[in-house]
Amino acid sequence: MARRGETIELAVLGLLHEGPMHGYELRKRLNLMLGWGRVLSYGSLYPTLKKMLRAGLIEESAPTRTPVSRRPRITYEVTEAGTHEFERLMSEVGPTAWEDDNFDIRFAFFSSTDMEIRLRVLEGRRTRLQERLERVQGQLSMTQKEVDRYAAELQRHGVESVEREVRWLSDLINAERDGNHPGHDAARPQSPASPQDADTDENHKIDDQHVPPHTSAEVPATTARRPGPAAGES
Repeated sequence: MARRGETIELAVLGLLHEGPMHGYELRKRLNLMLGWGRVLSYGSLYPTLKKMLRAGLIEESAPTRTPVSRRPRITYEVTEAGTHEFERLMSEVGPTAWEDDNFDIRFAFFSSTDMEIRLRVLEGRRTRLQERLERVQGQLSMTQKEVDRYAAELQRHGVESVEREVRWLSDLINAERDGNHPGHDAARPQSPASPQDADTDENHKIDDQHVPPHTSAEVPATTARRPGPAAGES
């Protein structure tokens, strides 16, 4: 099982391939990738950065001062060794590649891998979720007799969440095989732009970065969290 620190390392290496970043920007981008339900603190990020510095995967550049702050900000850059490590991690195909946290990061950098690797990771993730779903559905009818209606509703919600991700993965797998990669909108009809669309303020455009839905290995403790599998799943 991939440790959280290893997942953060992979994400940091991938982000720094886009260019040098300081700690605040790295944390902001990582939180967007990990999702609002798993906010990354500086207490988790900076020990990982120090470990990567010692390993020679990244390096610090000269501190710079920003107009809004007198404190210098250290900027991080990926090294040649870091590039090789990122390529090695992205080429690995196995159970750790489709674990909940690690899969999200792998998916975010899919453009750095070839189609064969993408397909193997997607198919592995789908198989794992299908196996999980079969176990949970087999226990669901018995469990519903022992819990109240709210607990049963939460379990049903978890099952439906896994079913949605399985369908999403199947669509992605089919698109990969057909050569229609995410972001190309090959299978999505485009409606003609209206005059109102043409007058849209540039400041209100939304970044089109794709972040895959996350399915936790456990049922969420409250309905405010992102959907996850049913309770009782280890």
